[in-house]
Order: sequence, then C-alpha cells, then structure tokens
Amino acid sequence: MRSELTPSQTVGPFLHIGLPWPDGPDVVPPNTPGAILISGRVTDGNGEPVTDALIETWQADPDGRFAHPDDPRGPVGGFRGFGRCPTDPDGLYRIRTVKPGPLPTPDGATEAPHINVSIFGRGLLDRLVTRLYFPDEAANSTDPVLTTLPDPDRRGTLVAAATSDGYLFDIRLRGASETVFFDV
Repeated sequence: MRSELTPSQTVGPFLHIGLPWPDGPDVVPPNTPGAILISGRVTDGNGEPVTDALIETWQADPDGRFAHPDDPRGPVGGFRGFGRCPTDPDGLYRIRTVKPGPLPTPDGATEAPHINVSIFGRGLLDRLVTRLYFPDEAANSTDPVLTTLPDPDRRGTLVAAATSDGYLFDIRLRGASETVFFDV
C-alpha cells in the first residue's frame, strides 16, 4: 500500500489555544548567566502587526551543541534549546535565551552563531523558516548559509539589532524589506 501526501492545511485561528505553554518563551530561566532577550514584531506586507502568529526558536547552546540525541558531539544536559511565543495584540514577541555558539558543518566549515526561527500563523499553509544572526559576529562574513544571499540588503533581514538587554529581530512577512525565508 502506498500512502499519498495529504494537502497542507492552514494553521487556522485557534493556534493560541493549543500551541503556547506557560514557559515557552523562556529557553532559559530568568536568572541564567548570560541570558538575553530576543524580541521583535511580526508585520504583514502593509507593515501592520500580525497579532495571531506564533514564533518558535531552535538553537545550540553557547558551546554550539544541540539538546538533541543526534548531535554528533553528544547531547547537552540542562539546556532545552527550544522556545515558543505567540505574538501579542501589537504583533510583538519576546524569547529569553542565551547566545548560541558557532556550529561545525559536515565539510569542516563553521556556521556563525544563529537561531533558527519558525513562524506559524493563520492563513499560512506551512510554517515559514528563517534564521536570526547576531550583528557582532565576524563569522557572518563566511557563514555558508548567510553568504548565499548576494544582496546585502536581503542578508540584513536576517541580522538582529543589538539592544540594551539582547537583540531586536523584526519579521516582515511580505513586501518591501521582507524577511528572507528558506525553502525547507
């Protein structure tokens, strides 16, 4: 018997009921040394806030290791690495985490520290996937993913801005200055 793929379904208007959980925005506890806030606004093509989106993050720890048994360097203890935050009525989200370390690639190169970001929302057939890079990383200039974007303005949509307590990463779903999304 051969199984066929079923068509994608939109997330629908009820994602705020079942997907968030109380400590979802806290990848690390508030008093964690080196904790930073990743915050931003999700906007549509007209620049209006998207009030019913959900942001998910997945990242390595400060040593560049993932809290996953398939990490070839061994699993990380005590670090979740995953966050989930709905947007508020102004389209804002906040995730408390730590800055990840650089990652080795299978071919021996190094990926700059980054956070993988997924966006879910009403009307989206599939999640949108992007990355957040940090502005103060020399490795951004050689990152094997970031450097595939030839236009500096497009690359800039993936680089967060430093703030007093972390980083600002706005996500624009369409239009001018649309965030770069990856086909995964």
